[in-house]
Amino acid sequence: MKGFKIGNVNIDVPIALGPMAGVTDLPFRILCREQGCGLTFTEMISAKGIYYKSPNTEELMALSEKDRPSGLQLFGSDPGIMAEMAHLIEDRPFDILDINMGCPVPKVVNNGEGSALMKDPELVYRIVKEISMAISKPVTVKIRKGFDLNSVNAVEVAEAAAEGGAKCITVHGRTRTEMYRGTADLSIIREVKEHVDIPVIGSGDVVSGETALRMFKETGCDGIMIARAARGNPWIFGEVMEYLKEGHRRERPSAEELKEMIIRHAEGLSELKGEYKAVREMRTHIAFYVSGMYNATRIKQGVNFVNNMEDLKALVSTIGEDTEQNQ
Repeated sequence: MKGFKIGNVNIDVPIALGPMAGVTDLPFRILCREQGCGLTFTEMISAKGIYYKSPNTEELMALSEKDRPSGLQLFGSDPGIMAEMAHLIEDRPFDILDINMGCPVPKVVNNGEGSALMKDPELVYRIVKEISMAISKPVTVKIRKGFDLNSVNAVEVAEAAAEGGAKCITVHGRTRTEMYRGTADLSIIREVKEHVDIPVIGSGDVVSGETALRMFKETGCDGIMIARAARGNPWIFGEVMEYLKEGHRRERPSAEELKEMIIRHAEGLSELKGEYKAVREMRTHIAFYVSGMYNATRIKQGVNFVNNMEDLKALVSTIGEDTEQNQ
C-alpha cells in the first residue's frame, strides 16, 4: 500500500473519504482520520454560495488542522465564478481544491452542474484551466463513467481535465443515470489510469478490505475512495488498512465502542454548530451508525424525538440493551 502525490501534496495513506452531502461534516471527517483515512473531502460547496456569502455555505467550509491533508470540494458550471471563488478561499486550511463533476442529484444536474458537466469536455477543460491559473494549490476532479450508457466518456473527460491542469482524477465506475444502482465498472477506471499521467483514485463499491484490494488490483489506481460504506462506520478505514497490510479482517466494534463514537461525533457537531442544530443533524448519522443492528428501528424512531444532548446521550446509552436481553 504505497502513498502518492497530488501536485506537491503527499498522500501517505491512499484511502480517501468521499464527499457526501449531510454526512462528511468536519467532526465526522476527523473521526475517520483517526481511524486511518489518508485524505478527506468536505461536502460539496457551491461556488455561487460562496459568491453570495451564504451562511450555510460558510458552515460547510469548516476546516481544521486535525484534518489534513484535505480537499475542499467545489461545484458549479461558470469557469469565471468558480476561479474567482477558488482564489477567494485559497488561504483557508485545505490542501487540494476538488471540482465535482460526478454528483447525480437532479437539482444539481438540472442546473448544469455536477455530472452534467461530463456532457461538455470542452467546458471541463475551461473550468479546470481557469481554476488552476487562479490558485497555487493542486486542482483535482471527480467524475463518473459517463452521463449515461450511450455517452461513456470518462477517458475523454479525464484527458480534458488533465490538459487543463488537474493533478488527480477520481473516477466513479457508474454513469449518472445509474446513480448508485448495479455494480461499479472497474474497467473504466483502469482505462482512465492508462490514458492520463496523473494519479487516479478509484471509487465505487469499496465496502471492505477485499473490495479495496480488488479495486487496486483490477484498475491499477493510485488510491481508493470509500463513500457510502463509511456512513456511520468510520472504522472501515482501519479495517481496510489492516486487510491490505496483514490480509486479515478486523473484528467489528463493540456496542460500547459504537456508543462512544456516536457521542464524540455529537459533541463535535454541537461544538461546531450549536446543540440545537447538532442534535437534529445527528438523527441521520445515528440511523447510519445503528443500521443492521438488532432492533435498530427502536433507536431510529427514538432519535426523532430527541431535542437536546442530554436526551440524545440517554438514548445512545441504550444501544445494545435489546441484544443483551435476548441472549
